[in-house]
Amino acid sequence: MEYKDYYKILGVDKSASDAEIKKAYRNLAKKYHPDLNQGNEKASEKLKEINEAYEVLGDKDKRQKYDQFGSNYDFTGGQNFDPSQYGFDFGDFGGFGRNGTTYTYTTSGDGGGFSDFFNMFFGGGFGNNSSSRKSSRDVFSGFGGRSKPQRQRYDTEISISLKEAYDGAEKTLYLNVNGENKSLNVKIPKGILPGKKIKTKGEKIGLDGDIYIKINVIDQENTLDGLNIIKKLNIYPWEAALGGKVVVDTLEGKIKVNIPKEIQSGKRIRLANKGFRNMKGERGDLFLEIQIQNPSHLSKRQKELYEELKKSI
Repeated sequence: MEYKDYYKILGVDKSASDAEIKKAYRNLAKKYHPDLNQGNEKASEKLKEINEAYEVLGDKDKRQKYDQFGSNYDFTGGQNFDPSQYGFDFGDFGGFGRNGTTYTYTTSGDGGGFSDFFNMFFGGGFGNNSSSRKSSRDVFSGFGGRSKPQRQRYDTEISISLKEAYDGAEKTLYLNVNGENKSLNVKIPKGILPGKKIKTKGEKIGLDGDIYIKINVIDQENTLDGLNIIKKLNIYPWEAALGGKVVVDTLEGKIKVNIPKEIQSGKRIRLANKGFRNMKGERGDLFLEIQIQNPSHLSKRQKELYEELKKSI
């Protein structure tokens, strides 16, 4: 089984900080997001690989054990690997089953489970020689020993657009449970903010506990700062010099905005109460950040006019 270099997948050094790893993951997740790559199977597979890498490197304990594992990887078809020879104890992963049962999850907000390498390393599949397999009870491609009756907690993530967070939405989350792909319909409440979690019952897909779904908001055109939204607004030089009206997309549709005369790039126009509205009804502002862009193709007459303008200034 081929060794997976999770650092290489995310494009970071092994000495990368948690913040650098998180930034790299977010950038790649945006690049390969299914909304931007519809029908692109390669992008879908790449996103699964990125999610898997971040699942390991974004978790302190998993990353420590992965680093310890390093180049010692030498499976023989994955049949006789004994993690204890490297000092591994998988009982502390996932925060589940502290009284005897360990579960891990392999899930992607966009479908499918993680690789055999991940499952071999973090979630079971260690062959018939593993003494921990007294009772086979796999959940999210995990492995477990003897189970005690208790309600478990499972954590995963889902990515949505800013518009979906604002309006609310219904999404389908795909999870790998007991080696089978399961779909779970998730209702996204109106006004939910990034980082918040939605709780749903795992019994819907055969789990004996609750699933906590962390919300990630991905948006190419807007930046969310608290409840304020920062949006880049491209205008032409004559609009910047003379002022005028432009049409702007907001979370509630298109509106006309006045551009003041002689505005410069980097300046912001504030639209009060046009930002994000949270679940409490509180609302921020929309800030339009001016970016002056030149037309890509100029006619001969237009170039002459620019020359005349140049001479007059």
